[in-house]
Amino acid sequence: MKKYIYLLLSSLTFSVVQSQDISDAIRYAQDNLSGTARFRAMGGAFGALGGDLSSINVNPAGSAVFSNNQITLTLSNFSTKNNSTYFGTNTSTCDNSFDMNQTGGVFVFKNHNPNSDWKKLSFSINYENTNNFDNSVYSAGVNENNSVDGYFLSHANFGNGGAPVPQEFVNTNTGESISDLYAFLGSNLPNMQYPNLSGFAAQQAMMGYQGYIINAVDDTNNNSPYVTNVTPGGNYYQQNSIYSNGYNGKLSFNMATSYKDKLYIGINLNSHFTDFYRSTSFYEDNTNPLSNDYTVRRVNFDNDLYTYGTGFSFQIGAIAKVTNEVRLGLAYESPTWYHLSDEFSQNLVAVSKNISGELLPDYVNPNITNYYAPYKLQTPGKLTGSFAYVFGKTGLISLDYAIKDYGSTQFQPENDSYFRDINNEMSNTLATTSEVRIGGEYKIKALSLRGGYRFEQSPYKNSSTVGDLNSFSGGLGYNFGVFKLDLAYAYSERNSQQSFFNQGLTDVARINTRNNNVSMTLLFEM
Repeated sequence: MKKYIYLLLSSLTFSVVQSQDISDAIRYAQDNLSGTARFRAMGGAFGALGGDLSSINVNPAGSAVFSNNQITLTLSNFSTKNNSTYFGTNTSTCDNSFDMNQTGGVFVFKNHNPNSDWKKLSFSINYENTNNFDNSVYSAGVNENNSVDGYFLSHANFGNGGAPVPQEFVNTNTGESISDLYAFLGSNLPNMQYPNLSGFAAQQAMMGYQGYIINAVDDTNNNSPYVTNVTPGGNYYQQNSIYSNGYNGKLSFNMATSYKDKLYIGINLNSHFTDFYRSTSFYEDNTNPLSNDYTVRRVNFDNDLYTYGTGFSFQIGAIAKVTNEVRLGLAYESPTWYHLSDEFSQNLVAVSKNISGELLPDYVNPNITNYYAPYKLQTPGKLTGSFAYVFGKTGLISLDYAIKDYGSTQFQPENDSYFRDINNEMSNTLATTSEVRIGGEYKIKALSLRGGYRFEQSPYKNSSTVGDLNSFSGGLGYNFGVFKLDLAYAYSERNSQQSFFNQGLTDVARINTRNNNVSMTLLFEM
C-alpha cells in the first residue's frame, strides 16, 4: 500500500467517491430575491413591467421598456437570525453583512425610421448576487438515544458495497502514519478484491477507528463488523456549529427589441459564479456510568468544505402591451449547468475514560485536503407568467407566478453509481413548486411609495425539511432629476429541519430563519 502514498501526497489530488447530498443541490437550485431597491420593495413582481435592471432577471424583454440609458448601483445590508430548537433546547445566532449586490447598465438605441415597426433595440449588462451564503447556525441539546458513533458505524459497516470496511483500511499497524493511510483511502485506487470500496466511507471509518469511537468485533477478521466504543446510557449532550460564507453571482448579457411599442422580446445569456465555504464543528459529551473498560466520553469533530465553480444559463421572454393599462408577460429560464469542484478536510479529537481516570486525548488530524474530481450539477429551469395594470403615471400593480420542478435537479455524470442514486432520490423527494410575487407602486410627484409580497413553496414534497417562504417588503424612491435614489426593506421567514450528519446521526434541529434586508440604489439616466 505504502509505495503509492508518496506519489499521491506530492499532488494532494484524489479521485474519490464524493459525499454530495440533496442539500448541496438545493443550495444552488434556489435563488434569493436580490437586485435593485425598487425591485426588492415590490417583491420582485416585474415580469410584465420591465424598466428596471433587475427585471431582466425575471423577463429579459424588460430592457426594451427603457426609454433612456441607465446605470444603477445597489448596496445592501443582509441580517440573518437563526433560531434553533434541538431536543427542547433553544439557541440563536445572528449575522450581518454589507455588500454591493447589484450593478449594471442599459443602453437604448431608438429607430428613427418612421416606416419601421421595430422601434428600439436595447443592450444591457447586469451583475447580481443571487445568493448570499453568509450565515451561521448553532444548535445544542441532550440527545437521549443517539450518539455520533452512529455516523462512523454507518460508514464502517456499509462502506464497501454494503459490507464492512476491511480492517487493513482503518488501522495504521502496517507502518503508515494517519496522514499516509487517510491519503491512500482518499485515492480510491482500483482494487480487484474490493472494487466497490468507497474512499470517503473508508476515510470516515478510519477516523472513527483511530479515535477509538468504534472498534472491530474481531481484529483478526478483515471483514468483521464494527461496534461502538462510546460510553453507553444515552443522554448525550451535543452541540453543532455551522459557519458559512460566499455567494452565487450572475452576470447577464441582455438584448431586447420593441415591435410597435406593443410587443417586447428579449434574451439573456447568463454566466454564473459560485464560491462557498462551510465550516462545521460538532461536540458531544456524556456523564454516563463508567466501568473498567475505557470508553469515549468526549468528541469534537470538525469538517471544512470549499466549493467553487462556474455555470451557464439562458433566458427568453416577451411582454405584451395589451392596452395602455394592461401588460402581460411570459418568460422561460433554462436550467443552470454548473461545473463545480470541492475541497474537503477534517479532524477529530476524542477523549476516553474508565473508572480509574481519563486518558490523554486521541488526535486524528490527517492534515490532508481532499481535492475531488470536478463534477456537474444541473439545476431546474423556471417558467414565469406575469400580469400588470398601470394607472397612467400615478401607480401600478403587478403579479408574477412562477413554476419550478426541483425534482429535475441532477448531478452528473449520471452513469456514476453514487450520482445515479442521489438523482433518483431527488426525483422522489423534491417537488414541483409555485412562487407568487405581488408588487405595487404609487407616485406623488417626485416621490414613489412601494410595497410587495412574495410566497415560495417548499422544494421538498414533505414541506418540513425546508418549509414555505413568506416575505413582505416596502420602500420609497425619489427623483432628484440628475439621479434617482431608491430605498427598500424586505423581511422573509422560513422554517427548516437540519440534521448534523447525512447518515448515522440524523436527528434534526428545527430552524426558524428570519432575514432582514435594507437596500439602497443610485440610478443615473443618460
